Amino acid sequence: MENYIVSARKYRPQTFDTVVGQQALTQTLQNAIRQNHLAHAYLFCGPRGVGKTTCARIFAKTINCLNPQNGLDACNECESCKAFNEQRSFNIHELDAASNNSVEDIRSLIDQVRIPPQIGKYSVYIIDEVHMLSQGAFNALLKTLEEPPSYAIFILATTEKHKVPATILSRCQVYDFNRMTVPDTIAYLQKVASNEGVTVSDEALNIVAQKADGGMRDALSIFDQLVSFCGKEITYERTIAILNVLDTEYYFRLVDLSLQHDVSGALLLLNDVLNKGFDAGQFIIGLAQHLRDVLVARDPQTLPLLETAETIRARYGEQAKQCSPIWIFQALDVLNTCDVQYRTAKNKRLTVELALIKMTQLGVAQAVTAPQPAAQPKPTPAQPQKAEPAPAPQPQAAQPAPQPAPKPTPQPAPQSAPKMGPIPSAIKMPTAGLSFAPKPQSSATPAQETPQPENSEPTTPKEERKDPFTLDRLRDAWVGLAKNYTSEPRLKQLIETYLPTKADETTINLQMPNPWQMEQMKKALPSVLQQLRDELHNDLVEIHLTQEEFTQEQMAYTAEEKFKVMSETNPLVLELKNQLGLQID
Repeated sequence: MENYIVSARKYRPQTFDTVVGQQALTQTLQNAIRQNHLAHAYLFCGPRGVGKTTCARIFAKTINCLNPQNGLDACNECESCKAFNEQRSFNIHELDAASNNSVEDIRSLIDQVRIPPQIGKYSVYIIDEVHMLSQGAFNALLKTLEEPPSYAIFILATTEKHKVPATILSRCQVYDFNRMTVPDTIAYLQKVASNEGVTVSDEALNIVAQKADGGMRDALSIFDQLVSFCGKEITYERTIAILNVLDTEYYFRLVDLSLQHDVSGALLLLNDVLNKGFDAGQFIIGLAQHLRDVLVARDPQTLPLLETAETIRARYGEQAKQCSPIWIFQALDVLNTCDVQYRTAKNKRLTVELALIKMTQLGVAQAVTAPQPAAQPKPTPAQPQKAEPAPAPQPQAAQPAPQPAPKPTPQPAPQSAPKMGPIPSAIKMPTAGLSFAPKPQSSATPAQETPQPENSEPTTPKEERKDPFTLDRLRDAWVGLAKNYTSEPRLKQLIETYLPTKADETTINLQMPNPWQMEQMKKALPSVLQQLRDELHNDLVEIHLTQEEFTQEQMAYTAEEKFKVMSETNPLVLELKNQLGLQID
């Protein structure tokens, strides 16, 4: 039986040209080899499965090749290349720092550095997961890493660059590897599938590339898993079944149901998703990602940001035409709020269902709040009816026929305005403080009076409220106002902290300790005054706002100042000092 080799090892790149998605880094390394500008230490950092160790091995093999092709690629025929391919080369040493992270391990490595290479020019030391070394091991490596022998080259690889000490970083040339893009991953998987004789759909490759999250090794491992399950033909349906990925069709259907304001359909679709074993929180995250892709598909300039197959990209374009940007923004805000609340919610399903209901009601809410057209006024009995026009007197026959009166434009009449309490007067600025008093009602002139229809009823002026109140009732009403300012925590704290006092039957004194709090209360005082009048049922209430005198207490810092304060507090201290002849240090 032939030994099976996984695709991640079987299709590991052997030259710089076959490395996927790292063209800038491979070109830099090739130029360094061509110009013979080799550094003594390199640091390769980046996500998992992007080619760090692979590039380190290719680099080590190339610089030790006895007959390089074009000065860039290994020949694979010399003794050094054969030893490397057969994994018996003594010029390349690999150390796993995850399991060899002690000082003794680094000391053993330093002892090996003293031995020059037997075949080739360089001894290359590849330390993988270098961030796992202990602090003592890093310190032991510093001196050798800074001034190694001329034939020694160190290549450090890590996925967590921030854990590597700065002293190590300053001694290395740092190369940051990029995460694999979805198109690059799909293209490489297509080559692998072609070599293996496997037929795979573009939609399935897109799911594999997204599931790999930028790692080629993960993508090849998933590909092997799909081949074991599907055989030589991999379909989209089998791919989402084995990878436990929710079909994108659910997201397209849910967006359509939201645009149709179908609450029942959205809730039934969520129930279907949960019955299939998917997590509701992951469903919300996937739906938000779907709406993001729909938004990206609206503009040709942002279309390259949509990493998906061509067939699915066309589907996104069709749905993007049905969704307005405002609706997408509002839906994303609803889903983002749901995602934040989902982690702490006790009834998680209800939280998700409420988010879906809000999505389906976005357009409905706008329609309800839209202004309605003004109703046409009905003709009064005094107006002539068109069906039976009244005969005009003979003297008026010579005059032009009376034209029907134009329909009056609805004007804001007193009876249609919302009922409000007395409007506070302008803020007075006396020296002692600020006072707010109700503004007297001015009588309107005949020219300013709004014409009213003949059948309208005259409005009755609102009676002025004059209920008496006690100090306890005043303070209870004052503290109760704090609940109306939960969105303004600073103002809420001011209301709860500083209580008013009663000067007379209608005047209230409120004192603030500093100018900043005085300014905050002054801005909110008209609204607070109106709410307080409503709570006390008294429209004559006035608030007199004053500020305390701002004094800064002098602090005692030196020994003399502290003794002065002590002697002022207790004169016996001064008498004791004089009797004993003490000195202040």
